[in-house]
Amino acid sequence: MAKIDALFRMMREQGASDLHLSTGNPPIFRLNGEMVRLNFKSLAHEELREVLFEILDEKQRAQFEATKDLDFAYAVPDLARFRGNVFMQHRGIAGVFRIIPTKILSADDLHLPEGVRRMTNFKKGLVLVTGPTGSGKSTTLAAMIDLINSTRKEHILTLEDPLEFIHENKLSLLNQRQIGEHTESFASALRAALREDPDIILVGEMRDLTTISLAMSAAETGHLVFGTLHTNTAAKTIDRIIDVFPTDQQEQVRAMLSESLKGVVCQQLLKTADGKGRTAALEIMIGTPAIGNLIREAKTFQIPSIIQTAKKDGMQLMDQHLLDLLKTKQINPEEAYRCSIDKKQFEQYLPAQQGGAPGMPGH
Repeated sequence: MAKIDALFRMMREQGASDLHLSTGNPPIFRLNGEMVRLNFKSLAHEELREVLFEILDEKQRAQFEATKDLDFAYAVPDLARFRGNVFMQHRGIAGVFRIIPTKILSADDLHLPEGVRRMTNFKKGLVLVTGPTGSGKSTTLAAMIDLINSTRKEHILTLEDPLEFIHENKLSLLNQRQIGEHTESFASALRAALREDPDIILVGEMRDLTTISLAMSAAETGHLVFGTLHTNTAAKTIDRIIDVFPTDQQEQVRAMLSESLKGVVCQQLLKTADGKGRTAALEIMIGTPAIGNLIREAKTFQIPSIIQTAKKDGMQLMDQHLLDLLKTKQINPEEAYRCSIDKKQFEQYLPAQQGGAPGMPGH
């Protein structure tokens, strides 16, 4: 048993989402979003390097030595899988591990709204799940893939870095490929994917122009493509994709996106009012003809007003969902304010002395 496994067991028992190991510090857990130091001694560089290298194979060690950082997955039998990143920082080596639940949470477990479920029924097009790091994008995507796997007979191909949730074949056939281990890059895996007869392709991260361009082409040629980006509203997601392309291509990209973009889910995780857990707030946009027209005409700034009035289509703005969570007392006013897009709307709910304090996070 590797030395680090004992920390992973503790992490699981205490319900921590992440483990931080950093030269010059004791181990730190992230519990319900808060960083909590463990009552351990601080770790020296050599000592921590030994602990981390124990769970890497030769190829991974060589890659880390060459590039000074490494993404990988690690499994502890009968406990869980972990997504790991090892990197160098000014004091020495460091590592961060996120627990990947062994059980894939279903759409019902996550209470996914009807608008999100609807996105799994498309035959082709692009569906994006976006949000900051650690907002639960992978968990939501896994539930959406699981919903397709349970209800449709399709060939689903996932391209991930690293592999997180491991799906069993239900009605569908799933092939999961890890970047760096089963294929060189997202771009090369996507090029090959079109020869692998998939119905559905999951692209773990749309990082660069080539990957985004290939994902859009796959969506246009009759595949349903799921991808992720680090944006916090539907309108910003569309702008971000278009801005990746050179100016002379942007009009053509708008036209393509207006046809192929079927849905965007933007997600944040918020601390619950009782402080014992976290809950997701979602913005949901469905690619209706009205949305398509705004994308084509470069009027993405008008998208929020369409989302606001299209609740019957399963759409909702981030701030609308935050307001619902606040009114049902699932989150407190400070948390709603911190995560809101339009701060003004939430100032009235803050305790008097904080009303609109410009120094509050999010401004």
